[in-house]
Amino acid sequence: MHIEPGVVDAAKIGLSYATGAASFGLLGKLALDTLKTSGVGAFVLRSAIASALVFSFFEILPHHAVGVSEVHLILGTTLFLLFGAGPAAVGLSLGLLIQGLFFAPFDLPQYGMNVTTLLVPLAAMSVLARKIIPENTAYKDVGYGQALKLSIAYQGGIVAWVAFWAFYGQGFGAQNIANVLSFGAAYMSVIIIEPLIDLAVLAAAKSLSRVERSGLFQSRLYRAA
Repeated sequence: MHIEPGVVDAAKIGLSYATGAASFGLLGKLALDTLKTSGVGAFVLRSAIASALVFSFFEILPHHAVGVSEVHLILGTTLFLLFGAGPAAVGLSLGLLIQGLFFAPFDLPQYGMNVTTLLVPLAAMSVLARKIIPENTAYKDVGYGQALKLSIAYQGGIVAWVAFWAFYGQGFGAQNIANVLSFGAAYMSVIIIEPLIDLAVLAAAKSLSRVERSGLFQSRLYRAA
């Protein structure tokens, strides 16, 4: 989902600063919600782990440039289910920033676009989760169908934002449309694979129930709301 340099030129990039600022407003709201329920220590711990994981996802897991962006296995739903929306949002934004600062400085001008593309779908997915996962269901007991819906919401949101930036920056020419479509098609593999990874990670989390009270994971992972 890294927007390629030049897709949005300097004359238009100002919009990304506004959307990036709004995205950090969402991050603040999600973080505050976590702080109220979990406390500062747990929030900082989960955010640090999520940031390290996101950085490793970007740098270690396979990623390929397709069309107007890159296809990454970001595992946003996994982060959300394990750590909660607030730490996941911090992890996504910090992991992206660390990668840009130390390994991909050419991506820094696109940071506002990229962080918007990651955080807005996360906030939307967190709302959807309250609707599709019953309150009496702990996240460790989420089924494939529920995980798939979350993945579709998150990854679909990413594709929608990438398409927006591409059309905003390059217009609706045939080549640009083809590039957007090829990127969206490539992301379908992520939407299918991610729920399987979610279930595998959640199954592993069940065997770590002894850390339930450590603050390492959000309480909803083990206990219903």
